[in-house]
Amino acid sequence: MTTASPHAHGVHFGRTDVQNVGMGVGIVLMLVGVLGFIPGITQQYSELRFLGPDSHAMFLSLFQVSMLLNIVQLVIGATGWAMSRSGMGARNFLMGFGALYIVLSIFGLSVGVGSAANFLSLNTMDNWTHMVLGVLMIGAGWILSRHLAEDRR
Repeated sequence: MTTASPHAHGVHFGRTDVQNVGMGVGIVLMLVGVLGFIPGITQQYSELRFLGPDSHAMFLSLFQVSMLLNIVQLVIGATGWAMSRSGMGARNFLMGFGALYIVLSIFGLSVGVGSAANFLSLNTMDNWTHMVLGVLMIGAGWILSRHLAEDRR
């Protein structure tokens, strides 16, 4: 009699790979949201505004941030961490919020940095990072959850 290895489908410490990645992404996004409120890590902190293109605070001297953007990152991260308690929840988080990041990137690229419509205070680096993050999240959600349907049979 043989038994399947607990690592057969990427199960580690009782969680699947898609859950681990979903939790990891959620934790990183929560960390980014918190660090966006810390002077020194966020340069020009006195220029931090609640929303709009007039917020000139720069996270890691690369990414323009506002209080609203930091709060959004915290909420998305916490949602990802919570949803990743199950494999399908992690898959839905990665794919759904990955798509949201792509839409956010397209929005930011289309309205421009100085536009009043740029209510989250996104700069070009933010937009391209959100595009890459969205594509990677969707790819991870799809690739790492393909076996979930097989396991339910």
